[in-house]
Amino acid sequence: MKVIEINELHKIYNESEVKVHAVNGITLDFDEGEFAAIVGPSGSGKTTLLNMIGGLDSPTSGNVIVAGSEMSALRGSELTDFRLHNIGFVFQAYNLIPVLTARENTEFVMRLQNKPAKECKSRAEEMLNAVGLGNRMESRPSKMSGGQQQRVAVARALASKPQFVLADEPTANLDSKSTETLLEIMEKLNREENITFIFSTHDARVVKKARRVITIEDGKVVSDERK
Repeated sequence: MKVIEINELHKIYNESEVKVHAVNGITLDFDEGEFAAIVGPSGSGKTTLLNMIGGLDSPTSGNVIVAGSEMSALRGSELTDFRLHNIGFVFQAYNLIPVLTARENTEFVMRLQNKPAKECKSRAEEMLNAVGLGNRMESRPSKMSGGQQQRVAVARALASKPQFVLADEPTANLDSKSTETLLEIMEKLNREENITFIFSTHDARVVKKARRVITIEDGKVVSDERK
């Protein structure tokens, strides 16, 4: 069943009076439960595409339909609410809240969803243990390494069991062991919870695990291979 439909998507940025065609006429769809990697050189449009799927950026033309909702048609609190209850994000920049501990950061989305405090705490601790941070639950981001912060960001994205996870270079700051652990967790959730995962990545380890690899160059899809 198609759960994401991308139709003739374009994104043009005007930088210093020069138009940059970041995404150039992409048409794609994703079935429920896919484990897909979007690959390509830096500047190829991978992150821009991911951001438009998640409603973080608006297309210049074309549209993205996620779970029956056209993302660019959602406005304000409607868009925020849709993302809150359906999409988990993992960013290169982590986007952790500095004043919150690792556990509180991991609980954050579930708290916004008004889930019971006991459930939030239990699930956050489960996910932090799973990513190897059981001994750092009360640490704030400033006291953690980049790799540890990235693992907290992944734990936060997965804790609420979203329908979709959009991950932009999720393993960029991780060693081989941490990467393998995270990919195993994601594969398990994909298999058992049928969560759809879409990665933007340069990491060969992620590409190897993906069951579909979409290659983008100059804002266009140049190959789309299923394993």
